[in-house]
Formats: sequence, C-alpha cells, structure tokens
Amino acid sequence: MDPSRITIRPFKLSDIDDVMIWGSDEKVVQYTKLHPFISKEDGLKFLKEEAIANPCRRSICIDDHSIGMITTYPIESSDEHVHDRFIGYTIATQYWGQGIMTTALNLALNTWVLKEYPEMEKLHGFVVPENKASARVLEKVGFVKEGLIKNHSVLKGVTLDVVSYCFTCTTKSVLES
Repeated sequence: MDPSRITIRPFKLSDIDDVMIWGSDEKVVQYTKLHPFISKEDGLKFLKEEAIANPCRRSICIDDHSIGMITTYPIESSDEHVHDRFIGYTIATQYWGQGIMTTALNLALNTWVLKEYPEMEKLHGFVVPENKASARVLEKVGFVKEGLIKNHSVLKGVTLDVVSYCFTCTTKSVLES
C-alpha cells in the first residue's frame, strides 16, 4: 500500500458507514473498551460522544475513509509533574498484516501526538501477550518492551495480563528516520 494514502485526522459524522464496518467487528474491538456496534445508532453515539467530542481520539484513514482509530490519554498520577500518556489503536481486519498500522502509528506520533503533547515524557502501550502483531507494531516505531504486568487490567469483565511497552519522548529522533 502506498503510505501517502494513509492519514490521521479527527473523526466526523460522515465516517459512520466506515466506522460501522470496523466498529461492529468483535475481532477489531476485542482489546478495546468498545463493544461491537449492533446498530447504526450505536455507531453514531460513539462518533458524537466519544470520537468527535474527544480530541485524543483520531481516525486512521485510507483515501479519507476511516479504517480504525488511535487513542491517547493521560495516565493518572499523584505526581503533578508526570505527563505520561497511554496510546492504543485498532484497525479493520481487512488491513491486518499489511504494515498499515505501523505506518499509521508512526504518522500519528510525528504529526499529532508528539506535537500536541510536548510536555509528555513517556508514552506507554499495553498489549495482551497473545497479540503479537500489536507488539510488533509498537516495536517497529520505537517502543521498548518493559515486561509483563500480571493482572493489570480488567477489560469487559476479564482480568488480563499485559506486556508493557514504553516510548521515551526525549528520543523522538528515532521516529524521524
């Protein structure tokens, strides 16, 4: 795929038909807080209340059609000087294994995340151990594996172990190559 066809942008209501394709797929949303969209109303509610209303959530697009999303949000800390963030992403199954997510994440880091959050010191990504493809994406864009965290997250009622990855923002030049 020609990387110039891939963009990262804010969501818009006209994305609804594209969002329904990936947002209704259990495989796509299984490691997110989203539940598969059952109806177009579910998709519109997501777009209005969670995607468009949240500047920390962006659409991954090919030729301006939404094929997934990237989300970043602050990690809560009692230390007011900690500006670490978390990043997560998902993409439609038809685009798995083609390098599109790696290109999209690299693009998001360089054109959005690192510019919009200049105070950020570290960016964290958590991957369930069996999601090896997602781990490879993080590693390809410069994240370093920190280790396994047992019983870290409860997602959809299930307690999960995660592999923690970290990108230290003072080494931004890694992405510029």
